[in-house]
Amino acid sequence: MCGGKTKKNGTTSAGKIRYRCRDCGASRTISRPVSQRRYQLEALVQWLCSNQTQAQLRVGQSARTFRAQTAWCWNVQPVIEPTGEIFAEVQLDGIYLQHGHCCLIAYANGYVVDFQWCTTENATAWRVLLQRIPAPAVVVIDGGSGLAKALRTTWPDTKIQRCLVHIQRNVRRYLTLRPRTTPGKQLAKLNYALTKIQTLDEAAQWMTALAAWHSEHQGFLNQKNLCH
Repeated sequence: MCGGKTKKNGTTSAGKIRYRCRDCGASRTISRPVSQRRYQLEALVQWLCSNQTQAQLRVGQSARTFRAQTAWCWNVQPVIEPTGEIFAEVQLDGIYLQHGHCCLIAYANGYVVDFQWCTTENATAWRVLLQRIPAPAVVVIDGGSGLAKALRTTWPDTKIQRCLVHIQRNVRRYLTLRPRTTPGKQLAKLNYALTKIQTLDEAAQWMTALAAWHSEHQGFLNQKNLCH
């Protein structure tokens, strides 16, 4: 190239921006490792947050090329600096990924405030995470024994609220989606209504309905207990 001013002129088959000289017409690509990596990471995040395929999102670039260019991005570990903020409520849960990895997540005010990698959810792993976060007023958990043990020793004064969605899942696992008995059908209806509660009055009404269900079907429950 003659060294004149350049302008953007499309992209190459690999997705790199092509520049053409305004004077001599020669074209070239410019390699900027830092900018290129930022572009690749942003492209991967854009794809992850969309409902498009890789080929649809990266027009003019094959899905195989896209995967090859962004393969390094999967090894990037985000860093969340602790702020020391005291939250009114923190939600805690663990998610299992491939190859035996588990990520413990603390979530508050609409975003992840901290996380901890481990091989399984246990009290020790949870303590490592909890010790980095000031104790909130209330914590919402799924009911796992390891987390409950960690909370007793690390956040002893924090009130515990069982996650209603996890309760629904646990009940549904035993009842199935289509219970055959009358008590099962009634309990499934109560279970479905659990996440519809919005006020303290509605919560009191739900508790009254559950107590009435227990009273009505106590004989049936005793029979089931004898079977086990």
